Amino acid sequence: MSSGAPRGLIGVEATDPAQRPPVLVVPDPLTFADVPLLCERLRGLYGAGADLVVCDLAALSRADLAAVEAVARLRLTARRAGRRVRMRGAGAGLVALLELAGLGSDLA
Repeated sequence: MSSGAPRGLIGVEATDPAQRPPVLVVPDPLTFADVPLLCERLRGLYGAGADLVVCDLAALSRADLAAVEAVARLRLTARRAGRRVRMRGAGAGLVALLELAGLGSDLA
């Protein structure tokens, strides 16, 4: 995905962040070039008032370094914004890689 926005990048389950946190859907396939776009979308959700955003990793078919980079950068983006992010739906292979990288906390 070298041009344009990634397919299926974001889905919002609720428009009112006070009721339910919005969900950022991580696309498959995921490349390193997609990571800044994901972070931009996350900042946009925070700018719209969300304090917590759930990142859905369930669509990822491969556990690779691009996925690890995405998780690390999304968490850093949340920290810099003073907000929270929670990862959900990671497959067993990605969970293992994240744990090896020290990023296994906050997985749902």
